Amino acid sequence: MPHEKYKSALAQHLDTQPENITLFWKGRVGLYGILEAMKIGPGDEVIIPAFTCVVVANAILYLGAKPVYAEIDPKTFNIDICKINQVISPRSKVIIAQNTFGLSSDLDGILEIAKKHQLRVIEDCTHGFGGTYKDKPNGSIAEAAFFSSQWNKTFSTGIGGMVVCNTPELATALNVFEKKCSKPSFLESRMLGLQMMARNQIQGGSAYWSAVKLYRYLSDKNIITGSSQGEELTEPKMPEDYLKKMSGVQARRGVKELKRLEENLRHRTKITNLYKEIFKKLKLNIPFEPKYAKHTYIKFPFFVKDRTAFLKKAEEEKIPVGDWFLSPIHPIETDFELWQYSYFLNPIAEKISRHILNLNTDFSIREKDVKHIESFLIKNKSELIAQLDFSREAGFLG
Repeated sequence: MPHEKYKSALAQHLDTQPENITLFWKGRVGLYGILEAMKIGPGDEVIIPAFTCVVVANAILYLGAKPVYAEIDPKTFNIDICKINQVISPRSKVIIAQNTFGLSSDLDGILEIAKKHQLRVIEDCTHGFGGTYKDKPNGSIAEAAFFSSQWNKTFSTGIGGMVVCNTPELATALNVFEKKCSKPSFLESRMLGLQMMARNQIQGGSAYWSAVKLYRYLSDKNIITGSSQGEELTEPKMPEDYLKKMSGVQARRGVKELKRLEENLRHRTKITNLYKEIFKKLKLNIPFEPKYAKHTYIKFPFFVKDRTAFLKKAEEEKIPVGDWFLSPIHPIETDFELWQYSYFLNPIAEKISRHILNLNTDFSIREKDVKHIESFLIKNKSELIAQLDFSREAGFLG
């Protein structure tokens, strides 16, 4: 069975047993399953960073609970430990500790706060597979963790996700949940397989922008299998076919991808180091790397003055630039109240989400592509920001 082979391969990387791993159509389904197993429901609050993906908030809202957004640390883009206490209430039940761009949150501090207030902790490792926290694999520290193997993550099964549970009780509950989820249809599996084949042919290079635009359009219209379907972005109402387990197509792809994970991570490190040299030459800050974590850099973040204008120039010159995160609940840019987010409460996250962009580090980027990117950055140096100013004098709305 491909699923059992995949679980065994994952277990070796996550320092756990295969029975502690469950597999899903998308990572968000795994988060929903963890929260359901923790008996999170109406009236409960789940603390998440105000710099996340809308699907995280959706999973909470689908259970009738409330996402509570905490400010982020401007150096790590992860939840600011010093701000967590400000949002804890008698209804708080869980803290979600996110890996952002491949960097683990400072889990010791979060676990200490959780213990004091009798809260549970879930690691959001959707960006973090292959990284470590104090030499332990991401996902192995908190009570449970969920991962994503969506198109642009550390490794890809097209879409897909998995959960690792670090307590026997949760592992049992998630195995029951996995069995209850429906199987993807033959058509869904076939479509995903074809998309994976097509992506291998067109990713990177001059086709980048055309592929991104087409993918987002078809995904939004629910014509292809996308990371976020259109209905997930219009309101927090669970789609009818949301609770699905992983297909055989995804599991087989996962086994194959894990065989070259180390090569993948070495490539990302190599490309990241080339980017660092460019940014140093331009006298721009490079991303912060705390001693406690191994950063996998699924994306290399940087700041610009005018994101819309910069992206337009990048598209004109065929430079692959990503736009994570467009807002504190990416990619939502309007109607924040539907996701119970109140704008102006997290000014650091809000300012960062107006100015941040990222560069790819995956196999689609080669050394010659980095040279092209370097020329573009040098030409547009005046548009780059070394470091955002969060002082009161600077104002948070710039």
